[in-house]
Amino acid sequence: MKTICLDIETFSSADLRKTGVFRYVEEPDFEILLLSYAIDEGEIKTIDLAQGEKVPEKLIHALLSDDVIKWAFNAQFERVCISEWLKREGYVLKPLPFGHDPEYMNYLDPKSWYCDMAWSAYLGLPLSLEGVGEVLGLDKQKLKTGKDLIRYFSVPCKATQANGGRTRNLPSHDPGKWELYKSYNKRDVETELLIHDKLSRFPMPDQEWEIYHRDQEINDLGILLDKDLAQNAIRMNEAVREESMAKLRRITGLENPNSVLQLKEWLLSKGIATESLDKKAVKELLKDASGDVKEVLETRQELAKSSVKKYEAMRDCVCRDGRARGLLQFYGANRTGRFSGRLIQVQNLPRNKMEDLELARKLVKDGDLKSLDLLFDSIPQVLSELIRTAFIPKKGRIFLVADYSAIEARVLAWLAEETWRMALFSEGGDIYCRSASEMFGVPVEKHGVNAHLRQKGKIAELACGYGGSVGALKAMGALETGLSEEELPNLVSAWRATNPNIVTLWQDVDRAAISTVREQSGKKEVKNIHFRYESGMLIITLPSGRELFYAKPRIEENRFGGESITYEGVGTGKRWERIETYGAKLVENIVQAISRDILCSTLMTFKYSDIVMHIHDEIVIEADPRMSVQAVCEQMSRTPKWAKGLKLDADGFTCSFYQKD
Repeated sequence: MKTICLDIETFSSADLRKTGVFRYVEEPDFEILLLSYAIDEGEIKTIDLAQGEKVPEKLIHALLSDDVIKWAFNAQFERVCISEWLKREGYVLKPLPFGHDPEYMNYLDPKSWYCDMAWSAYLGLPLSLEGVGEVLGLDKQKLKTGKDLIRYFSVPCKATQANGGRTRNLPSHDPGKWELYKSYNKRDVETELLIHDKLSRFPMPDQEWEIYHRDQEINDLGILLDKDLAQNAIRMNEAVREESMAKLRRITGLENPNSVLQLKEWLLSKGIATESLDKKAVKELLKDASGDVKEVLETRQELAKSSVKKYEAMRDCVCRDGRARGLLQFYGANRTGRFSGRLIQVQNLPRNKMEDLELARKLVKDGDLKSLDLLFDSIPQVLSELIRTAFIPKKGRIFLVADYSAIEARVLAWLAEETWRMALFSEGGDIYCRSASEMFGVPVEKHGVNAHLRQKGKIAELACGYGGSVGALKAMGALETGLSEEELPNLVSAWRATNPNIVTLWQDVDRAAISTVREQSGKKEVKNIHFRYESGMLIITLPSGRELFYAKPRIEENRFGGESITYEGVGTGKRWERIETYGAKLVENIVQAISRDILCSTLMTFKYSDIVMHIHDEIVIEADPRMSVQAVCEQMSRTPKWAKGLKLDADGFTCSFYQKD
């Protein structure tokens, strides 16, 4: 036996969407209902555990063995569920190799588990079995009846008089549906085997599988949460919100002042007409507001800050040992390979800026709402800034937080060979000051001469690096900083004139990609980036050797009357659709992908350290207090062999709870 392809159906009273699989399996009523599998891509067999069928010892031995490769779609779910089932059956799981905390690693070693979902994402395909089946046009696709069957057998049901007051449906309650569920379970394995066959033309490289396995170890370890802080934050938010809503009812006389429609009508009665009450609109209205209107708008503005969804997500997904797991999605952004967040969404945590962060944290942890209200202007703002601090190291450890400095700007300069930028990074200079200086022809210092121009340089850097123009500047808040509408076109022109090699890179990449798609043969190269067309895919090979895939590309006329590439992919609405791209956008994909590869190099370098979280260009290590921040940053700053000439820099600090330095 070399490989097993498998799929399971389960039951738990936990809501999987909220808890994630690690918390899901901890429910006492968790069980595996069905297990379908194929050994060495042979006959598919289904084991009906719900009705007493036993798992063969040969299969159990294979599941426990590191020598047998296990395949599943979203393999983390199968691996964690089977780990819990094995433990409940009395089997002892082998501890992971030296370097990992045995106290928390209670799951099957991920190194013998391989994931069809990860492989599909690598090729730019959807992150669902149904979606991949449809895109690949498989003969046997995931059965559409599956969602109804899952709702019937795998989640609790509502007690009714008709069903005798039961809260769970068993096979005996509808034998016909149960047989369909078994067919559904078996069909998933059939679909997975067909996906294997279809994807075999483009295997995922071994180095990517190593990164996937490292990702699974990080997710298995998880990160400790301060449950008291999270619970008190939720309670405090409810109290403040109730008080604010009572205030709004008192002033407006509205039954539901949180209703946009009702509040707009109230404002109209005060002589104020507005199409929207979003954050931007309220800010504009406040400029001329006074009296009751001002108080209502300010209260609404305050309520808008009052979001405790992340605290609620912490409460829902935290495991029995106080750790949250499964927070990172390997290849979550499938055009670049960057990781995305799950459950708590650690990739978009609010920043903390307050000076009295530790005091505010203590007051919330102690549940002292009165003192918090007395000492701080905005409780919702405080709660928002404290979200990061709910992540804590275990006793006897600290957090060592280290991140790369301006990594995308460095990679872009390196790719384009924009020498003045590369020299600046080597000297440790400020890119925003230097960019403004180059654009306006005067010296610019952060807290000195022409300091006001630094902000213009920063906005231009953030907006223009990937071909952005006036619209991008506005989206970055250019007008809110005092820039006028008339200044923006000149700002774009000045940035592009200052960075001619970057502009040339956009153009060269655009030409190379279009000619590759048009000719569908041969190879093109731009600055150590390789382009080729193969089997209906535009493939871009990065300096690391990793490849980016664009499915079914073709050349079409864009809205400006020129040519651009379109391809099929997962769009902004998470639907499979045709997407337009162009040179600067491809450069953005390439730069972010290279930045991701550098982060992954760090994850592998510190594979025997307890990395508990990583966010874009930052890693968080649950470290021994003796671990050196300087040594970690020096290691991160070492350029990978495949990126000769790229100047990296990292900085870090230690803390007793997670925060921004």
